[in-house]
Amino acid sequence: MDFMEIANARQSCRAYDESRMVEEEKLNRVLEAARLAPSACNSQPYHFTVCRGQTAQQVAAATQGMGMNKFTSQAPVMIVVSEASYNKTAALGARVKANDYRSIDIGIAVAYLTAEATAQGLCSCILGWLDDGKIRKICSLNTPVRLVIALGYAKEGDPLRKKKRRDLEDLVDYQ
Repeated sequence: MDFMEIANARQSCRAYDESRMVEEEKLNRVLEAARLAPSACNSQPYHFTVCRGQTAQQVAAATQGMGMNKFTSQAPVMIVVSEASYNKTAALGARVKANDYRSIDIGIAVAYLTAEATAQGLCSCILGWLDDGKIRKICSLNTPVRLVIALGYAKEGDPLRKKKRRDLEDLVDYQ
């Protein structure tokens, strides 16, 4: 797959094949892609906690408040993305520019992770609706949880949906 094929194929999966586990090799490639993602001053201010089995089920439940994200119970892997410290250079830059680059860096890393998941034939869903306190307790984390990624194989027959995106002309100006 070239990148445009990946970009067109990647979607938020809402129906996972519960019987099909994610192979270690594919999981490692997905995590390696995230590791290679650019970040401010190469600080990589994030940490990934891979949850499977009962732990994945507990994390999934912590993303289901107010009736949201019920499908996450089907996902065999939940990857918890928590915030980590900057290196000294990025911390200084963040203070000088009054811009917290961690959320940007986390977004880039998750984009790489989910793109590689698609290239590996996996599906994913990026979840921001979560109970930070519960997930911290489940995963023994002492830093904020920013995102959770549901990861697995799509259920048989889950269709590729047509993308609903703004027109390029609405997003881009040339100066």
